[in-house]
Amino acid sequence: MDVSRIGNWRAVALAVALGLAAGCRQEPPTAAYVRKVAEERARKDEFFRGGGKESPVKPEEQAKFLPISYFDIDPDYASPATLKLLDERTRLVMPTSTGKSRDMERVGILEFTLRGQTLKLTAFAEVGQEVSRLFVPFSDLTSGTESYQAGRYMDIDPQSSGVYVVDFNTAYHPYCYYNAEYDCPYPPAENRLKVPIRAGERLRAADALAPGRR
Repeated sequence: MDVSRIGNWRAVALAVALGLAAGCRQEPPTAAYVRKVAEERARKDEFFRGGGKESPVKPEEQAKFLPISYFDIDPDYASPATLKLLDERTRLVMPTSTGKSRDMERVGILEFTLRGQTLKLTAFAEVGQEVSRLFVPFSDLTSGTESYQAGRYMDIDPQSSGVYVVDFNTAYHPYCYYNAEYDCPYPPAENRLKVPIRAGERLRAADALAPGRR
């Protein structure tokens, strides 16, 4: 019997076993996505608690707002999208939560399919600024009952490939929900979705039952 071959076989078997073990340990894409979103949420909570003046939540109101309330993470609410850039940016004046106005420009239209339904959202940027991120304010059928009545926001990074992801799990309440001193633009009529978006930030249970805090 060739002892050297036995040694080689054992080495190969060990390598295969290690490879299989590594493969078993590899996180499934859905689990990895859920973990990543959960980690981002934990970081945001930590910042809101310890961010000092940068945090929109005043120290005396942390018990009221923290931890932040969310809908369950649902990968089905992360949809591939195409961005149809406008040939010419058109200006839109958005009213804000403090009675002021914000000059914004339409950058393009995000088109995507959510649970079998084709939807559109307009992406904005501030007038005269380079587009470093797409600003997507929206409201939906949960606004005022399960989420903040003034709507929610998403920030979407531009992609050279032209393929975007509209991920409602990242949808967040504007800072004026936590602190009325902040000036927040309201979503325009064109971004009022006629479907419920049960993803992202939501009202806390007590807020949902109290009209004055919606």
